Amino acid sequence: MNTKLVDSIIQLIMTLPEEEQGLLKEKLLIETSVPSTTELMQLAQKSASLDFLYEEPDLYTLEDGEPI
Repeated sequence: MNTKLVDSIIQLIMTLPEEEQGLLKEKLLIETSVPSTTELMQLAQKSASLDFLYEEPDLYTLEDGEPI
């Protein structure tokens, strides 16, 4: 890992005006944000990675278990 480069970048960022630092942080957080539940559900639907579950037998019904 190039720690000198990282330190230099941090020093450079710290010299930016607050507004530009905020913009940089915002852009970095957008790039590394965690996908939402909806995005994950859409990804699972589109990728067909869980389609094998359609072949699984229905083990449970609405009558199973205790009512809440």
